[in-house]
Amino acid sequence: MARVVLPQALAARAGGQLEHEIEGRNVRALLAALEARFPGLAEELEGRVAVAIDGEIHNDPMLEAVGPDSEVHFLPRVGGG
Repeated sequence: MARVVLPQALAARAGGQLEHEIEGRNVRALLAALEARFPGLAEELEGRVAVAIDGEIHNDPMLEAVGPDSEVHFLPRVGGG
């Protein structure tokens, strides 16, 4: 199962935990599994965070492959000027 790390701001929405072991072959499947565990969480994440899979940030991550030993971080987006 992939290790999924959520932003600190969403800990309360995810049972108080930032790290979760989730089964999924891509980011979309991970979001579906998170939604099943924590209703409403996927909506908070989808399109509002950056996604890093095994240290590489992806701009359009939904169909990016996730391996059973992958580490997936949902990161708050940072604005710049």
